[in-house]
Amino acid sequence: MADGWLSVAELPLLILVGVTGVGKSTTLALLEAAAPPVRQLPDRRALADLLITKVQLDAGEALRAVTDRAERFDYTRRYREQNPGGLAQALSQLWIDPARWPQPLCFDGLRGADEVGYAAQQLPHARFAVLDAPDVVRVERLLGRGDRFDRLSTTQSPTEGGTLPGLDVPGAGALFTPDEQARLSALVTGGAVSAADLRAKVAIVVTERQNYDPAAAIAALQRLAPGRTVVVDTTQCTPQEAARVISTYGGVYYREETL
Repeated sequence: MADGWLSVAELPLLILVGVTGVGKSTTLALLEAAAPPVRQLPDRRALADLLITKVQLDAGEALRAVTDRAERFDYTRRYREQNPGGLAQALSQLWIDPARWPQPLCFDGLRGADEVGYAAQQLPHARFAVLDAPDVVRVERLLGRGDRFDRLSTTQSPTEGGTLPGLDVPGAGALFTPDEQARLSALVTGGAVSAADLRAKVAIVVTERQNYDPAAAIAALQRLAPGRTVVVDTTQCTPQEAARVISTYGGVYYREETL
């Protein structure tokens, strides 16, 4: 390694933790606009792309871009079979040129108990900012944005008696309460979104929750790194408030006018 480079394990890295739709992108944009600005390392997607390429090479598969979420989950699962720390294990192996990457630094982001547990132990100077929101809110937020990764190949299931429009997704009934299902389907019956769009977003959240449990991740951090962890419910505060809370734990300081 070149002289002067530092291992990520030596740095007071701010790590965002959370699944899709909890508000990480909005909060991170505020952190990047802070004074001094947070500098984001290559994010989870960029790191996952490299790991997917490695899995493809190891398996003798043709190299190709993977944007379907379910397929990306499968590739990262295959990576975790050989590397139990998953994305956190890959993150811990990074080295930083401090001249190019001055602090404060942030990584977006980790998910699930295995990843955050590994990071809590292998990155002793890192601080963790968990952003959380109910699954039903996450679906609603996904319906309001266009992201090239917010897609998942779905096949419509035959609608059984009583199934509400847009919720005929395996696993949806176990994830959402009857009131939440009615709340989401009202978006279809009210004409706000199509059943196909709702179905696609519900499938994203269901598939992600089958791979990562936010509650388990929070519990792991509160057990392994209680003094280095802050949990923010993004339904109970504004993005500006979330950024201020995170700044206290992440070593980022704002001028008031930046927020």
